[in-house]
Amino acid sequence: MNISIFVFGNDKFIATLPKEIRDTNVFSIEMITNLNEAVSRIQNFPPDVILVQASQDGSMELCNWLKEQTKLSWIYCILLEDRPRLVDARTEQSREWELDVTCTALRQGADAYIWYSLEELRNYPNTKNVESDISHRLLLAQLTVGFRKAQKYRDLIRTNDVLSAIALADSLTDFNNRRALEWELPKHIDKARTTKKPLSLIILDVDYFKRVNDNHGHLVGDRLLQLLCTRLRYNLRYQDTPFRYGGEEFVILLSDTTSQEAYTVARRLNHVVSDQPFAINSNLKIDITISLGTASLRAEDDPEGINLLDRADRYLLQAKSNGRNCVISCNNSSTSSVSNSHTPHLRVVSS
Repeated sequence: MNISIFVFGNDKFIATLPKEIRDTNVFSIEMITNLNEAVSRIQNFPPDVILVQASQDGSMELCNWLKEQTKLSWIYCILLEDRPRLVDARTEQSREWELDVTCTALRQGADAYIWYSLEELRNYPNTKNVESDISHRLLLAQLTVGFRKAQKYRDLIRTNDVLSAIALADSLTDFNNRRALEWELPKHIDKARTTKKPLSLIILDVDYFKRVNDNHGHLVGDRLLQLLCTRLRYNLRYQDTPFRYGGEEFVILLSDTTSQEAYTVARRLNHVVSDQPFAINSNLKIDITISLGTASLRAEDDPEGINLLDRADRYLLQAKSNGRNCVISCNNSSTSSVSNSHTPHLRVVSS
């Protein structure tokens, strides 16, 4: 992957850069001369390194702005000092003066500060100039530092992504966990309200799951949950997101789904689970059923989704009190009839 370099400067400045930087096989360079355009471009397409021509209008503002951006402060900013009054004064001033100028530039947001006389560099390398050679070597060295910093940042982001995925995943079922639901549900609610599209969810619970653990042990219970989640996953739609809410209880977010559609999805899952036993191993098959409650987002619901979850949970409790192995939603919560003709059961089949 090419190293991306953003240049805030003019054409004459670009022409003085080392030929190594202008090698398109190694570096990807983009130049902008307007401060507002530069800020917009950096926000949308962050580069690895920024080269700033000090004499360009807005140069110090750009360096200072960059370091104030938490999410962009990792970008390595190299300020190249070409302002004639400072370049000329440098030959007459003391070493202490030069250090003061450098410190000021670094305090204003530059990560590196290099003296860069355009007048001397225009004829380089045809005319040998020690100062120009030093400027180029320093610039290439600082680019190496900048790229190393960018690479470490990318590695850190990748590591954080992996750690986040681990932290938000349920290790047993590979579903997202409760923490992930608490993170995702507000986002789904915000998106639904912004796009004015419906949002629903299902809470489901395995009926009499404790009997499995009591009769066969927790290893069999864990295996049953894994098989259940696999079956559920293969019978969900692309816009449905499942979560393990805790123990044998699961939540499924249903994006762009009305209450009636959510009820239909829940009934299908109810049948998918109860219609076929789960083969734990070659000698043991277990029949289970699930109870489900569905709810849809309302205008008065809170943005975190507490009301929405609570409503679905109350419907789940009603499904359990109605005999289990059924679906209760806002469409049928006032009735006592179950949505599934199967009787609730947990039957063990041994061969």
